[in-house]
Amino acid sequence: MRMIVVGIGVQGAKRRAVARKDIVATVDSVRKEVDFRAVEDVPPSSYDAALVCTPDSAKLEILRYLLSNGKHVLVEKPLVAATDDDIAALAKLAQAKGLACYTAYNHRFEPHFVRMRDLIASGELGRIYTLRMFYGNGTARLVRDSEWRDTGSGVLHDLGSHLLDTLRFWFDGFDRPFEIVAANKFENKANDHVVLVAPGVPFIQLEMTMLMWRNHFVCDLLAENGSAHIASLCKWGPASFLHRRRVLPSGRPPEEQVTIVRDDPTWALEYQHFLELCETGGTNLDNDIWINRRLSEIAAPAPSSDGPGR
Repeated sequence: MRMIVVGIGVQGAKRRAVARKDIVATVDSVRKEVDFRAVEDVPPSSYDAALVCTPDSAKLEILRYLLSNGKHVLVEKPLVAATDDDIAALAKLAQAKGLACYTAYNHRFEPHFVRMRDLIASGELGRIYTLRMFYGNGTARLVRDSEWRDTGSGVLHDLGSHLLDTLRFWFDGFDRPFEIVAANKFENKANDHVVLVAPGVPFIQLEMTMLMWRNHFVCDLLAENGSAHIASLCKWGPASFLHRRRVLPSGRPPEEQVTIVRDDPTWALEYQHFLELCETGGTNLDNDIWINRRLSEIAAPAPSSDGPGR
């Protein structure tokens, strides 16, 4: 499969490293060490698929061009649009041409995320009461200094889209609205700290920030028959998964813990998934429509507490 990479930033460089043997050209409007300045300049006969790693504002137009020219596409998350119809039109175009159009959410290939999905699906936990996820990195200054990243809803779109997608991965068909508890701009023009809740059962809390100076992910799930916990991701390891089985009427529960110390496997696993999708065609854009709708609903009424930053 002959690939091009469109956008050679942080994500584009990662995609290029994973797909190195398949890359036939690179595209970027700013960087000097690339083959082409615009995707339209690449001869269509020279490649079969594209890895699109551009700023959000450019994605829809690039995807329309690629799909119209019969190219499979992997695009970095989030895929956002003014209306759901804009994304639905891409899905319709891909399906009509038998193409893969896949939005990349690499955490679906994180080993402990797969383990959590399987445990939930098994029913062993019984009724799930609460789920809390925290996702933090220390990119506030990098984002602030970027020409395009410190805009819009900030961390809500960047990390929040991952958390929303994770809910859909763990709970098939999950579809509930969220309320904003906090939306702060401590150092940046756009939100660098956001807390969301989805009332009901399970009660869900999602917290995301660019102000966690040591990158970290935490999940705590409390349920009728026990609890399950994730601490960290492989890329920040060690990453651990802890399953506790409830003792009745009370008592210290037996525990099973799995700890992983390894390089991040998600990029290579996701790329392999994309290659397989190129053979069959298909999209995950229904998921993008849901995430786009939730992000739009959440961002529209967002309150803000401005900190001492810009």
